[in-house]
Amino acid sequence: MSVEKIKIVIADDSAIIRGILEKALNATGDFEIIASVSNGRKAIDAIKYNPVDIIISDIDMPELNGIEAAKIITAEHNIPVVIFSEDRGLKNKAIEAGAVLFEEKPPLSAFKIENLASFIENVRSYVKNIKPSKETPNHNHHPYKFKVVVLGASTGGPTAVQEVLSGLGQNFPLPIVYVQHIDIGSDLKMVNWFNEECPNIKVHLAQDGQEAKPGNVYMAPADHHLIIDFVRQNGNPILKLSDEPEERFLRPAVNKLFRTAAKNYGNACLGVLMTGMGQDGAEGCKMIVDNGGYTIAESEETCAVFGMPAAAIEMGGASEVLPRNEIAKRLRHLAL
Repeated sequence: MSVEKIKIVIADDSAIIRGILEKALNATGDFEIIASVSNGRKAIDAIKYNPVDIIISDIDMPELNGIEAAKIITAEHNIPVVIFSEDRGLKNKAIEAGAVLFEEKPPLSAFKIENLASFIENVRSYVKNIKPSKETPNHNHHPYKFKVVVLGASTGGPTAVQEVLSGLGQNFPLPIVYVQHIDIGSDLKMVNWFNEECPNIKVHLAQDGQEAKPGNVYMAPADHHLIIDFVRQNGNPILKLSDEPEERFLRPAVNKLFRTAAKNYGNACLGVLMTGMGQDGAEGCKMIVDNGGYTIAESEETCAVFGMPAAAIEMGGASEVLPRNEIAKRLRHLAL
């Protein structure tokens, strides 16, 4: 039985780079090069008329650079973009533009086929992880089947999360487990506020041993870590409250929740990290991604404080970066 090849477009203004990259990709036998072009505009033209699995793009190109092209390609065509650039300083901008990976390009003097094995393996692994097989077609037009959403926020979090929850509509099909950094004595008031502001979805103060059910939100109580203890046969998580020591002076800590979600759910875990000071949640996002799951980080433009999402992006723990007003729509799509 023949193996379907990964259809790819290369965009780089250097003909030498394109030529070496084409040879390296062809040598693996796993890729079919649909187009090899010199700028982002030509890459967009190529994908209009051909099925493409992934795009490898440089940043500094004439007419339309890789950052601007990635914004258009990911938003309008839903095709993953790998940015392959020597300028590591633009990594955050690349991820914010929608790039799924940022890979550092060797200088031209070291740009040889034998030095590209790791890069090509990263591209191959990403596509194989997300691409549905012919034996199990995905009729929802995305490669994931999620069973839980884990959500973390800190400074500015309540109003940010309220906007997202309100946008989920009625009967959201997944349970949502939520850690918010909050002062002792304020948690129940916040839950009541959420229920007034978001009548479309029920918000609960999480309890030890509770089963989290689809269409409901479970928020960590103040001064207690909230983790996923195990997963029931029906796919719902069983929650556990923990009085373990603070993590980076925080209890509850987003990382505590996210790590247990990644461990228990693997590629069925969907994480969302929103506005907040510090780095809590970044490590957990990276673990979710490393275990095959998917994460959304709130973009700088809508964050009250960009610390937590920025740390996740820098660590490689953000599958996607979105402004707050687009997160609910994306969650609805991914939860189908």
